[in-house]
Amino acid sequence: MEEAQGSKAPIAALADKISLYFVPIVLSLATLSALGWYFLAGESLSFSLSIFIAVLVIACPCALGLATPTAIMVGTGKGAENGILIKSGQALEAAYQLDTIVLDKTGTITVGKPSLTDLLPLSDFNRSDLLQLIASAEQHSEHPLAQAILEAAEEEGLDLLPVSHFEAMVGRGLSAQVEGKQLLVGNESLMKDKNIDSSVFQEQLLELSQEGKTAMFVAVDGQLAGILAVADEMKSSSLKAVQELQSMGLEVIMLTGDREETATAIAQKAGIQKVIAGVLPDGKAAAIKNLQEAGKKLAMVGDGINDAPALVQADVGIAIGSGADVAIESADVVLMHSDLQDVVKAIKLSQATICNIKENLFWAFAYNTLGIPIAMGLLHLFGGPLLNPMLAGLAMSLSSVSVVANALRLGRFKF
Repeated sequence: MEEAQGSKAPIAALADKISLYFVPIVLSLATLSALGWYFLAGESLSFSLSIFIAVLVIACPCALGLATPTAIMVGTGKGAENGILIKSGQALEAAYQLDTIVLDKTGTITVGKPSLTDLLPLSDFNRSDLLQLIASAEQHSEHPLAQAILEAAEEEGLDLLPVSHFEAMVGRGLSAQVEGKQLLVGNESLMKDKNIDSSVFQEQLLELSQEGKTAMFVAVDGQLAGILAVADEMKSSSLKAVQELQSMGLEVIMLTGDREETATAIAQKAGIQKVIAGVLPDGKAAAIKNLQEAGKKLAMVGDGINDAPALVQADVGIAIGSGADVAIESADVVLMHSDLQDVVKAIKLSQATICNIKENLFWAFAYNTLGIPIAMGLLHLFGGPLLNPMLAGLAMSLSSVSVVANALRLGRFKF
């Protein structure tokens, strides 16, 4: 929070650039106006000095300096109150510029707690024995789907068998030696690589995938043994969040390693039209880069270890707070609650904060544009009053107060 509130948004560079030229211009105007009134208008030295001081005082760029950091401080504080941790002002401004939101499936759109729904063994295998073998192998896996199989085995009272030579193959499955049997659990690609014919289950594979389930094949000692499927329940907030994002003019894309049929079925339930499926974990960052090269300004929302490179690659990485530590560390924005509605809130907050900064900068510029000519004696030139340096100081203070007061309005922002 301290880093975010002390950081600069890129929009602050505008104020910095103007201030770079502003100071010498003001010094020149103050000097020229004082000399003009003294030599050309024949006014006294004290009158000319009063003009000089009034211009310097009223042109103090305090309001310009406060415009951005005050709004960022209030905006990030408001986000923290609502479980949205924004790590920098740069992330805040980048979120304002987004046109695309890419959502990981597992743990982001779905609850992230899959359950075993189907296990269809071939006639040569007993269902319980096959489940026992699969669960024994999966006990060494860190994949989210492994827990679903272990829970199913526990519910059926099956004991886990000793395992040797365990190997996890990223994006494909696993291989393990279970009580002397060589076990393979994984997708169609793994079976093809091991020269195992899975065509007998093609009809079931398509049917399970179209139901939004993740299907895997099982092979024992080089022979196909069965097919199993797990399903993950969609979060209750996902559909509404996707609809709100779309109503804000944002394109929503689902990115997943699932088969096209499985991904499409889940995307339809969530109201998502575009799906990028079959992406291996190490290919997610490349998929994000491809979208960026197509001109997209995008945020990636994810929760897993596999999402970390994509979170870094995205213009804004958004991590679900219940996710892996590496994902949270890689992200620009962390959502403390596992609720996609918070993605909507984060973007709305960024829009409100950047609009507030623009308002602050406008009024700070407008104040100086109006105040400096008055301090130079423009009104007095046409018979009006002369601005006293003390009143110039008061006006300068009020401009800073008005900018701070406008920034504090963000504290009452309603999501």
